[in-house]
Amino acid sequence: MAYPIGFRYSAAYAGIRKVAKDDLALIVSDTPASAAAVFTKNLVAAAPVELARRNLQSSRGRVRAWLVNAGNANCATRTGERVALECVRVTAKTLGIEEQEVLPASTGVIGVEMNGRLVVDAMPELVAALRPDSFDAVAAAIMTTDTRPKTAFAQMKRAAMAGMAKGSGMIHPRMATTLGFVLTDANIPAAKLRGILTRATDRSYNRISVDGDTSTNDTVVLLANGCSGVRPDPNEFAAFAEGVAVVMETLARQIARDGEGARKLITIDVAGAVNDDAAAALARAIANSPLVKTAIAGSDPNWGRILSAAGNAGVVFDPAKVDIEMQDVLVCRGGLAARFSEDALKQKLDQPECAIHFQIRGKGKGRARFWTCDFTEGYIRINASYRT
Repeated sequence: MAYPIGFRYSAAYAGIRKVAKDDLALIVSDTPASAAAVFTKNLVAAAPVELARRNLQSSRGRVRAWLVNAGNANCATRTGERVALECVRVTAKTLGIEEQEVLPASTGVIGVEMNGRLVVDAMPELVAALRPDSFDAVAAAIMTTDTRPKTAFAQMKRAAMAGMAKGSGMIHPRMATTLGFVLTDANIPAAKLRGILTRATDRSYNRISVDGDTSTNDTVVLLANGCSGVRPDPNEFAAFAEGVAVVMETLARQIARDGEGARKLITIDVAGAVNDDAAAALARAIANSPLVKTAIAGSDPNWGRILSAAGNAGVVFDPAKVDIEMQDVLVCRGGLAARFSEDALKQKLDQPECAIHFQIRGKGKGRARFWTCDFTEGYIRINASYRT
């Protein structure tokens, strides 16, 4: 894999977590970079989300650094805004850059006051440790209940692209807790990045769900610093945009696969809806159904739960024209039970990946793909003791 040039990374333990594990990370571009970002649509937005929005607007899409902490969401607290500002200011001062060129991000427990002094005290060590080969250290430092780091890479001519993400629970991005950072050394103006990021988000982060809860801290940022000297011509923008979408889709699948307590990745394909938005609504309803997700956890081919979930999506369709496949086995034809071997299908459903295909017969051309995971007792165990 080739890392984008002109970026440096570092991670350190600042004492924000209860356990001695890196909880503070910094990503720095050696030159001012064009940037675009999408944030949570949750009305309760964390202080670093609000500050990142303002800084991105004030800088007109020019960014030099991201500061990320894990272990505390810095949300719904009395000191949230002051702490976010304090962290941004010390980062800017130590790096010798403008405050508006720093984007903050946080992930962790909501409603617990965050001690900004911990970040201030750790900053000299964090900046001194910046290295171009510490990408993986940052990917690990931003994890909370994740069981593994999530990274993805792509190459376009002489330009490189790398992405990292975190997220395992509170996942239902409608831009989940998820943080995502995609970096490239191509030269792309911020105005172009915004459209590229919005479209890539719609087919990646906005197509995953673990538990149907949208986080207060969701942030995905796309940064292009131009250090490779590669400036795509108009005919190459489509290829670049596809590279961004593939990287983000790869990260999104990793998030769904690593859902809290999950054992199985579920891919839901809907076809035949009146349009793509209707198909996405149907897929989302199926993905968010606890009954569907627990059935998959138990390898139970209970297709009636899939049909019922779709019926609650707020999308008009004729149930008598619905065919459903699970693991490529037809289980429902025309809204009624199809003949299949339950024992054989149960064995197929024991696999670590499950495919559900929901087809509406007719003239509809709408399609959508969605990723989720099964619900197990592990999800309850993790979230019943999350703060302790």
